Amino acid sequence: MARDDYGNPIPKEGRRIKTLLPVNIVSPFIMKTRIGATNYFETSIEISACEDLIRKKRMEGLKGFGMLHVILAAYVRTVSQLPGINRFIRGQRVYARNSIELIMMVKKDMKLDAQETSAKVQIKPDATVDDVYNVLNNEIIRNKDQGDQSSFDATARLLSKIPRLILKFIIWFLGALDYFGLLPRKLVYTSCFHGSMFITALGSLGIPPIYHHLYDFGNVPVFIAYGAKRKENVLQKDGTVLQQKFIDMKICTDERICDGHYMATAFKMLSSLLKNPHQLESPPDKVVKDID
Repeated sequence: MARDDYGNPIPKEGRRIKTLLPVNIVSPFIMKTRIGATNYFETSIEISACEDLIRKKRMEGLKGFGMLHVILAAYVRTVSQLPGINRFIRGQRVYARNSIELIMMVKKDMKLDAQETSAKVQIKPDATVDDVYNVLNNEIIRNKDQGDQSSFDATARLLSKIPRLILKFIIWFLGALDYFGLLPRKLVYTSCFHGSMFITALGSLGIPPIYHHLYDFGNVPVFIAYGAKRKENVLQKDGTVLQQKFIDMKICTDERICDGHYMATAFKMLSSLLKNPHQLESPPDKVVKDID
């Protein structure tokens, strides 16, 4: 069995779902690529409650605690209740992912020429916002210390030295192995192209979010980008105007993993959790398992 950098066994990536409706079985053959099956969604979240939680956690000693931790914790909680958004497509079949794997890019320093490396963390579905903070910070610190020497980055560096025609064939061959589920498990485990969700925080750059495409290589079904905080004058029910603070989010999803009603329900839950984030301080009452 493959093992991670800490010597722990790496679980199987997922299990094939066999009770899907016929339309869901056929759709990956009609929409053959992830980009071709991408839906685009945008929303704005009022963040006064998030900022209250951020101040509270920083006072408790969680240095650097911020919106990223709240959003990721809210996403993990959503997956724990609506696991269908954690599915993935492989070989034109739908699989339920066995773990929640969150991916982001980490810069060693905020400079144009600074090294950039991928950070990928596995979060338990019953995790609290404190758990998410601890797992994420440990991984970011480890990646920054290692620079570009993580397992995935070392593989990318090796591939970059190969002549382009040979490299083109190798990438095709890796894609073929991935299609049949034959990629080495440790490579998939560390790959930033395989996981539950990719997130990018553009607020640190001071710009609005973008619609970031999904990758055809790998199986990441959701990409979330959120931008800088902004203020907006909002008309209240009593006729007064109140200045409130928002963040904008843009989300791209692979529509083949679940139907529109299911995905909309997940987005509404995510939005509700971000508007009431203090419930993320406690674990969920139960964790829902995906269908067979």
